[in-house]
Amino acid sequence: MKYGRQSNKIMTDDSLMETVRHGNSSYPFHYYYENLAEFDFNCIEWHWHVEVEFVLVEKGTVRCEIGEKQFSLLEGDGLFVNSRVLHRFYSEGEAVVPNFVCHPVFIAPQDSLIFDRYVLPVLSSALDCQTFEENISWQSEVLTLMRETVRIQESDSGKELLTSSLLQKIWYLMYENLETDLAGRRMDTSVSSQARVQLMMQYIHQNLASGISLRDIADQALVSKSTALNLFRRYLHTTPVDYLNSCRLKEAARLLTSTEKNIKTISKETGFNHEDYFCRKFKQHYKVTPTEYRKDSLKKISRQDNHVKSCTATSG
Repeated sequence: MKYGRQSNKIMTDDSLMETVRHGNSSYPFHYYYENLAEFDFNCIEWHWHVEVEFVLVEKGTVRCEIGEKQFSLLEGDGLFVNSRVLHRFYSEGEAVVPNFVCHPVFIAPQDSLIFDRYVLPVLSSALDCQTFEENISWQSEVLTLMRETVRIQESDSGKELLTSSLLQKIWYLMYENLETDLAGRRMDTSVSSQARVQLMMQYIHQNLASGISLRDIADQALVSKSTALNLFRRYLHTTPVDYLNSCRLKEAARLLTSTEKNIKTISKETGFNHEDYFCRKFKQHYKVTPTEYRKDSLKKISRQDNHVKSCTATSG
């Protein structure tokens, strides 16, 4: 089966909102069949979207960072990610994750009784995500419905109507079994905190080559340095400076594999003023030197090209 996205990375705007539209106004639903190994660094980077998302783990183990939570999903597990919640997925190796994303109005029209009574309470609750496991009865039922939703996406016969029906059943099970969790509305302070983190992350991504400090990062969200540290630890489980260096190293790795620029130029373009320091940090992060990383990546690309040529010749 072919994997779902045309790009090996998530495209976001300055607020980290995903820019790809999932489905359209007449059918606000989209299905993806994805392997995290196809993404840069086996990672679907931080992003959020208005749509809700359901994820199945068909193969491998997926590490999830959602809102303030960190956990792993094993083969057979499932996940729901609520609307407008910042999240990130990654794996150590291959991890196949069928998933579907839909706008809440796919469950029911926004001006309807069903939306007000059953959909809105979930969207406005403190629930950022929900995992599904086979050993819990109602969650096992959700997983069965999710697998059926995935299965019918390969069919041309009535899949839109069946998908709509299955999503309503999934939503009903969630609503019925998460009633306690849905009692309180999402805290304004939590929403505000996430927005501040997004502002600081946005600033970092836009200024990788600049000599920015913790003070500069904190100023973007109008908070103190200590608050910036606490927010990053709370949501991203790292510090602002470590996150900055991680982003710089990922950009350096991308440049090493996609350009012929020398090491000194790449280190400067990614905000490392000293080439030796850059090489030391790169090896700490990737366990190889920049030169070794470039050579290994070129060998991998060459093997993939030879495999494609071999398959083409065989099929011919």
